[in-house]
Amino acid sequence: MHYAIRHVTTFDYAQPAKFARCNLRLSPIDWPGQTVEDYALTVSPSGRTAPARAQAGLANVLRLVIDTPVKTLTIESAARITVDRAVPVPSPEDPTLAEVAGLARASRDLSPIGPASYLYPSPRIALDPPIAEWCAQDLDPDRNALEAGIALARRIQRDFTFDPSATLVDTPPAEAFARRVGVCQDFAQIMICGLRSAGLPAAYASGYLRTLPPPGQERLVGADATHAWVLLWCGPDRGWIGLDPTNGIWMASDHVVIAIGRDYADIAPIDGIVLGSGAQEMQVSVDVAPMEGA
Repeated sequence: MHYAIRHVTTFDYAQPAKFARCNLRLSPIDWPGQTVEDYALTVSPSGRTAPARAQAGLANVLRLVIDTPVKTLTIESAARITVDRAVPVPSPEDPTLAEVAGLARASRDLSPIGPASYLYPSPRIALDPPIAEWCAQDLDPDRNALEAGIALARRIQRDFTFDPSATLVDTPPAEAFARRVGVCQDFAQIMICGLRSAGLPAAYASGYLRTLPPPGQERLVGADATHAWVLLWCGPDRGWIGLDPTNGIWMASDHVVIAIGRDYADIAPIDGIVLGSGAQEMQVSVDVAPMEGA
């Protein structure tokens, strides 16, 4: 699939903001199954930009500084990406969850995507006994790792209600779990909490879903904004396998990876500080369209 992606974020300030310094994580990373063909960033009014280092996880970070008063700030990210990613198929040769846990503990890979970085609680995903107990029903240590992962993702999709008004960006996983409602971020963080509680490396993936489905297929939930799902490390041979608990599906050709981290704090598309007074409003639009001839 060849996609044209347009992601526009607009901030409207009640009073002119005197200064803004933002971290932008909008440029897609290189990841197995996808190739970035072209990328462009437009900021209006323009500011100073410079590459910055990701504090954790894997992301292309750009530092934006605006030091003149602005009433409205628009950040537009545009990319062309080729995605060639097959749907994973569990195999009898896949490791069990117990084997994955052991391989992760023994791994010496300390890179941003090494399994050891995703075994433990993170700032936004604490270990939670009720979540761990609920997820453990699908996480028998002797079970095939891929089969267990997709089973848990599908149970979350069945048992939780998608409601964009039910939670906020900083809602803890325990609260969303107790109410059985939320959005893609909540469902991903609940699943990650359960996997990590079982000693398994689980990462938070941020990106996009194809906006319009192929003919005859239902539209995926979460396609109107940035999306979140889970990566489960399944040993050195299988590597990271993507699982989407919002839709109960594998990460495949409909998913575009932008950044990977321990939780949302590592890979928020835009964060930073603004100096000013009064309220602000933010509007976000995302469009992931198959290119003509794709």
